[in-house]
Amino acid sequence: MRHQWRFLLYRTYPRSHFRIPAMPSHHFQVHSYPNNTLYESLHTLSSAIHTPSNSPSPRPFFYSKSFMNSDILKIRGFSSEPAMELKNSDFMVVSDIFNKFTDFDDISKELESNAAVFTDEMVLKVLKNLESSPDVARRFFNWVLERESEKFNSKSYNLMLRILGVNGSVEEFWVLVDAMKKIGYGVSAHVRNKMSEIFEKEGKKSDLDKLIGIFASGSIAISSRVCQIIRSEVWGDDVEGRLMDMNVTFSTNFVKFVVENLGDEPSKALIFFRWVEERGSVKHDEMSYNSMARVLGREDCIDRFWKVVDEMRSNGYEMEMETYVKVLGRYCKRKMVKDAVDLYEFAMAGKNKPSVSCCTFLLRKIVVGKQLDMKLFSKVVNIFTGNGNVLTDSILNAVLKSLTGVGRFGDCNKILKAMEEGGFVASDNARSKIVFGLSSAGKIDEASEFMDNIEASGSVLGYKMWVSLIEGHCVAGDLDKASDCFERMVENERAFSAGPAFDVLVNAYCSKNRAIDACKLTLDYVSKNELKPWHTTYKELIKKLLVQGGFKDALNLLGLMKSHGFPPFADPFVEYVSKSGTGDDAIAFLIAMTSKRFPSTSVVLRLFESFYQAGRHNQAQDFLSKCPGYIRNHADVLDLFCSKKSGGGSPAAVSA
Repeated sequence: MRHQWRFLLYRTYPRSHFRIPAMPSHHFQVHSYPNNTLYESLHTLSSAIHTPSNSPSPRPFFYSKSFMNSDILKIRGFSSEPAMELKNSDFMVVSDIFNKFTDFDDISKELESNAAVFTDEMVLKVLKNLESSPDVARRFFNWVLERESEKFNSKSYNLMLRILGVNGSVEEFWVLVDAMKKIGYGVSAHVRNKMSEIFEKEGKKSDLDKLIGIFASGSIAISSRVCQIIRSEVWGDDVEGRLMDMNVTFSTNFVKFVVENLGDEPSKALIFFRWVEERGSVKHDEMSYNSMARVLGREDCIDRFWKVVDEMRSNGYEMEMETYVKVLGRYCKRKMVKDAVDLYEFAMAGKNKPSVSCCTFLLRKIVVGKQLDMKLFSKVVNIFTGNGNVLTDSILNAVLKSLTGVGRFGDCNKILKAMEEGGFVASDNARSKIVFGLSSAGKIDEASEFMDNIEASGSVLGYKMWVSLIEGHCVAGDLDKASDCFERMVENERAFSAGPAFDVLVNAYCSKNRAIDACKLTLDYVSKNELKPWHTTYKELIKKLLVQGGFKDALNLLGLMKSHGFPPFADPFVEYVSKSGTGDDAIAFLIAMTSKRFPSTSVVLRLFESFYQAGRHNQAQDFLSKCPGYIRNHADVLDLFCSKKSGGGSPAAVSA
């Protein structure tokens, strides 16, 4: 065997410093004719490809002494080496030059004056920018084609194909397809689908059939045959010999097809990947490296995956987002979170950086793991912020949601600390959610620690956080702790801002049938701390007191309501007294609801009517006997009682 292939699985290969094209470079040379059409240039290229190696060929123009010594070559070299980062404005400058000038000499001078540096990326960007100007795109493509055509990669060829096809240049489209086929490039699925749609819509059946035929018998079929040979037996001299006997012109596009088809046998895919480069058939580029990385991005190929992607980056190529997403998905599915984080770190160090949502995704994966790995969590945070990103409340909320889902909300102090070390500053809303989550889960110590940490950092504990803390304790059923927190809040915030928190506390007491205790709290805080409860707090507490047998306590609240400027809340008292109270209760209610000697006659009439509607005539008579004389002798009162004695219809009740 010529190569010890088993060792290829465990080694990396330094990128070759010389270019080994699929054919001698002069085979790709097209002479410079400024007025050439793309059709003519492609025919020249196509025929040049088939020039026998032993036949004389004209000396390519770029080998001429004048050209080799020119400053143009020094300034404007074509290279697939991404040694110089392309500025966003560079491709616009080049596009403008080809828009303004038609003569190639003028174009060359302008490019020289602008010190334009061409790379594969530049060519692709310019073509994309010229998609809507097919004539200018032809000019640019032709100009590049005449200088060093092998520098076009599969993407740029396919982009030019699409420009030609979409703009109706069908004849040129097929010439370019033929030229691509001869140098080992295939038509991409995207171009195939687009052109199939156009050919079908325009009724060009012969072109449609031809396009379908290319995919049926072209590079896909050949790559399938290559895969069959590789799969058939253990790699060795026989396999290599059979592959070489096929006389296949290898290209990175072809390698991509083969490697992806061998995806279920990653070891053989890697051997083939190394073999084609070792024998000088292909110099791997970004596309072929990424296809190999996608195949190796699995649990049983970790070491080989990292060797390939590290080699790819050392050679100046980037990990494609498709590769990142696919491998990340596999790692996470297999719960390989550490490997997923390493992959994220690798991608964030490159040009094609993952989105913000990917950081959130990984943080959530970490917190729901079998064990909470805070070191790994902090690593993701540092990678994210180290690339100029800022942690937000939405990221925190997503992580907290995941913590809650696995019953780990008590660890949120650790999470928040790690994020704060990454520069995160939680908003009041976020802090309120955290303190509520801790206290409602019964995490008393953690909630106290959280509040203490906020105070220690110099931040003010706003009333929203206090309300959330108290509400959380109430939800957990710990009313004593909620009361202690409210007392602490009043000491820190003063009573004037305690209304919302007190409303929560009172409602919690009432829901536990402890309305009388809530009333005592109210009386204490109003008298000692000048608390002013909300009107709604008073109303709800009164209703609950009457239900829970606290009539006298409810009467006391009527006086407090008056002192705070709230109107009397008569409805529940009228209902309570008329259905279960006595005449004395009715008098006590009327006295409590007014600062005058006695309420208005309309209120008294309403109470009388309620007694009668409840069928409690004796209690109505008892109540009447306790009223002042001016009430007993009032004409409306006398009419009401007379109508009841005579059996007449009851008059409409008078509202207070």
